[in-house]
Amino acid sequence: MRYELVVCDLSGTTIADGDAVNRCLRKALSRAGLVATPAAVDRVMGLPKPESLRLLIEEFGGADRERLLGKLEAIHADFVSLMIDCYERDSNLREVEGTSSVFQTLKNRGVRVAVDTGFSRKIADILIARTRWVEEGLVAASAASDDVPRGRPYPDMIQYIMYQLGVNDPARVVKIGDTPADLNEGTAAGCGLVIGVTSGTHTKEQLAQFPHDRLVESIRDLPSVLFPGESIEIDRRDQERSRADRSDRGKRDRSTLEPVRSIRSDAIETD
Repeated sequence: MRYELVVCDLSGTTIADGDAVNRCLRKALSRAGLVATPAAVDRVMGLPKPESLRLLIEEFGGADRERLLGKLEAIHADFVSLMIDCYERDSNLREVEGTSSVFQTLKNRGVRVAVDTGFSRKIADILIARTRWVEEGLVAASAASDDVPRGRPYPDMIQYIMYQLGVNDPARVVKIGDTPADLNEGTAAGCGLVIGVTSGTHTKEQLAQFPHDRLVESIRDLPSVLFPGESIEIDRRDQERSRADRSDRGKRDRSTLEPVRSIRSDAIETD
């Protein structure tokens, strides 16, 4: 099968943020008077963040459940503010090692790359801008959870990306991510290949319980899955390109984070 498109998750799959999402979700809930465990927060990773917060309130809210559910919009707004502050300021935020090299490998082979996320567009734009993948021609499209009627585990974001890029056959789409929501999303969309990454928020044993075609340790393993027998040679060539780009990026002014609106369509046409 020749694949036309790879849809990648952001945080935990292609972005290393030091568990910032987990911390910010728990902090937003704590400010509202609810304590959730890190493990419980990991279980709702990958979902649209209002839904993640709702599930955590349902689990831990107790007698305050209804009061907290009534404040869900405000709690989510606080989470968004915390994430924006983190992603704009954190100097340790970085791509997962080898991600740009993998994206260049895919581009060289005629496979387009897109990203989707459980974040809202406001957060996604800042994160995408920090990577400079769009400016460098490595990422062709993106979808955030509030770009579509339904976020993960529904197929809407993948279908939105396919619409943007003119990809008609989901069997020629690869979905890769580090959460059960990613795997369920890819399966719901009918993707030809659904791949779980086991070095993010979930272990190999945890992801194995959900529908998938392959489990890999890192995004760096993707070329060996798509191009068996060629990945080592491709990786060496593209790592040189990736190192040169990272050196050049270090010389650029990162103080201004341009919103990445050019890769979105204003709306999805429906019948």
